[in-house]
Amino acid sequence: MSTFQPPRPWVSSYASDVPHELGPIEGSLIDLVAASARDFPDAPALQFFGRETTYAELQRAIDRAAAGLRELGVRAGDPVAIVLPNCPQHIVAFYAVLRLGAVVVEHNPLYTARELRKQFEDHGAKHAIVWSKVVATVQGFPVDLAVTNLISVDVTRAMPLVTRLALKLPVAKGREARDALTTRVRGALSWDAVAASAPLPASHPRPQTEDLAIIQYTSGTTGTPKGAALTHRNLLANAAQAQAWVPSIRRGEGCVVYAVLPMFHAYGLTLCLTFAMAMGARLVLFPKFDPDLVLEVTKKHPATFLPLVPPIAERLLAAAKDRGIPLAGTEVAISGAMALAHDLVVPFEDETGGYLVEGYGLSECSPVLMANPVADNRVAGTVGLPLPGTECRVVDPDNPTVDVPAGGAGELIVRGPQVFSGYYGKPEETEAVFVDGWFRTGDIVTIDEAGFVRIVDRIKELIITGGFNVAPTEVEVALRQHPDVADAAVIGLPSDHSGEEVVAAIVVDGDRDVDVEAVRDFARGILTPYKVPRRIFVVDELPKSLIGKVLRRQVKERLLALTSAS
Repeated sequence: MSTFQPPRPWVSSYASDVPHELGPIEGSLIDLVAASARDFPDAPALQFFGRETTYAELQRAIDRAAAGLRELGVRAGDPVAIVLPNCPQHIVAFYAVLRLGAVVVEHNPLYTARELRKQFEDHGAKHAIVWSKVVATVQGFPVDLAVTNLISVDVTRAMPLVTRLALKLPVAKGREARDALTTRVRGALSWDAVAASAPLPASHPRPQTEDLAIIQYTSGTTGTPKGAALTHRNLLANAAQAQAWVPSIRRGEGCVVYAVLPMFHAYGLTLCLTFAMAMGARLVLFPKFDPDLVLEVTKKHPATFLPLVPPIAERLLAAAKDRGIPLAGTEVAISGAMALAHDLVVPFEDETGGYLVEGYGLSECSPVLMANPVADNRVAGTVGLPLPGTECRVVDPDNPTVDVPAGGAGELIVRGPQVFSGYYGKPEETEAVFVDGWFRTGDIVTIDEAGFVRIVDRIKELIITGGFNVAPTEVEVALRQHPDVADAAVIGLPSDHSGEEVVAAIVVDGDRDVDVEAVRDFARGILTPYKVPRRIFVVDELPKSLIGKVLRRQVKERLLALTSAS
């Protein structure tokens, strides 16, 4: 590994009281809840539709669930799939799996059967804790992917009794709400039964700092599932970096964190799940973002720390103004996954009285690498400064051992305690993204004299829509399966509401007439909704290289020109 020590101009731009380095990283993720349960046993850890769970209650639930999973045969090192929305059972399952030294594999519960199956084929988990609405999907996997222990979770069981009773009322609204949250299932174990065991003995072996903790899937540029293998050290370090970045928010002093981001996503997992537990915070869980639900909670428990993406900030701000409910009290909102417009920052900060700052990260980095300082020297249009303990270089993309001149554009490479060591079971893919111990992000950046990083371009051609990554190749493969589509190219075009929107250019097979809405409907049967092209353009041909590769950049230029002219 390279011992090269690049200059760190960014530390001089840190907000006051933010350390330049991290202290030693010790223990494991299970210590986060254990420490808060020890120090703040009666403090609320979770809030779900008004029902509160204290830290002491949460720790007991984790110990019981861990014992139940152990009785089912879960052992240290075993991958355990979690396919859940944001709910208390998700938190308990996450830490119960880790308590056994097993490995959490997070999944999007809204994935199609095909998408979910690809990931299960990759990690091979034989234990799965699954939302009741998704159980049938997992049961439909081929025999060679059969899950030995399939545990079904009814998320409504974590709601207050009065809310659960309302869902059972013989009125359309109640039935509709319950149908959206749960499904009756057969042939699966009940989470409630598994989690009702006697507590795991305190003497049971605990995971070590360097142990694998989580497999976090990232789309990559090919659409092939790649699981970033993250250790306890990686995730502990990132939680500690987040704590260091907001010194004004003190552990155990009433911090409120809103989980409006999905916790199956690396961004939501770290800033909502591990960070909140480390802070002894009240974590308010929302199964999906609903501005009305968020505003109801705001009346009594305004968010101290609010991780979000720009579309959520926009919708929340608009709803607050429409309903006349103030957002005052939000000290820090951190935005990621897509560019944050200055036109949004000013009204949001005026409304909350706090800061809205942009950050940057990747699943391979647990995920947060940098953020704007929570201070008046933040710089709009940049993704901020590398977090404490994080090192960055800007190199020639074609020769990543060579640094570009100061201020020049080049590929961002990084190293730090939050950076993963490789993709699960994929040594060749791992080798391709490291150079002398530095991780290649695939993003083209500049770093100014004060250390602020600006994203210039993306080597990787991922489309970021609504905070989620979409691999163009995956969408193109789906479109080409339509009988009338001979070829397809998928790109991202700027969107005022979601960062980018997925747009496709297709070549029709022969002289056929094609209904583009029918093609979109076809794609919906294969892809998760956010991956389905918002617009489809029929073209005569696609620009290609001499070896036949579609030149997506040229496709994007043509479609931008076409949409600008219309």
